[in-house]
Amino acid sequence: MRFDLVDLQLFIAVADQRSITRGAERSHLALASASARIKGLEDALGVALLKRGRRGVELTPAGESLLDHARLVIHQVDAMRGDLAGFASGVRASVHLLANTSGLSEHLPKALAGFLHEHRDVAVDIEERESTDIAAAITAGAADLGFAAEHALPDHIERFVFSEDRLTLVTSRRGPFAGRRQIDFQEAGGCEFVGLTSATALQLHISKHAARLGMRPHYRARLRDFDAICQMVAADVGVALVPESAARRCSKLMPLAMVRLRDAWANRRLVICARSFRTLSRPAKMLVEHLRAAAV
Repeated sequence: MRFDLVDLQLFIAVADQRSITRGAERSHLALASASARIKGLEDALGVALLKRGRRGVELTPAGESLLDHARLVIHQVDAMRGDLAGFASGVRASVHLLANTSGLSEHLPKALAGFLHEHRDVAVDIEERESTDIAAAITAGAADLGFAAEHALPDHIERFVFSEDRLTLVTSRRGPFAGRRQIDFQEAGGCEFVGLTSATALQLHISKHAARLGMRPHYRARLRDFDAICQMVAADVGVALVPESAARRCSKLMPLAMVRLRDAWANRRLVICARSFRTLSRPAKMLVEHLRAAAV
């Protein structure tokens, strides 16, 4: 049984678009050709992969299984192309790493800088994602490594703890709760907030838990980084939730008060994760070993 990479890429596109027509367009194939390729896959496998309906297509259980394997195959082929293409530019390998907001801004930069300084023939492609999205991408084989909150990971994903971090409420020294050591997040419901932009992974995490508590925080300002947020808080614009590491760093430079949250969801173990550390490429394994050594 032979599989054509074009067929697998087409099948992924059709599954993502839930439409053979839109999948064909995304794959730059004529509709007739795309339909024939999908039919050829089903004939070769001896099983229906799609349920065809008036509103598009749905995957059968066999189709879901093929989709998982197809994503892995295409990811490995893309990784191979990237590694081999790098020889021409002088960079001979790359690692695809997904990280949540805290990892990208607070925990990873120093460790990654050290790794890249030691391994000048390796490039690291980093994307910011929410921890639940990182788990899905790692499971699907769409990335080599992830940096995520452990609570978001299913049991089958391998991981090791890189650091522990709590979400902490920061307020100005004359602001609300400045004299408190700890509070429940719900107590801050009446405050004005300074936060991250809506699309950032950490802000999505905070918004999700606020909604579960029936809270609708009012944001006076939304910014891209924790330093800017803490400057706004120090100026008494509002309160904010930031990682404890960022709060401690900024409180040394700004008139801030830190207040611990009692909520369980604010206490996070941050981990490096992979579908399987054993099957990673050599450059990814080198990065894993470097991050193990840098773990707190």
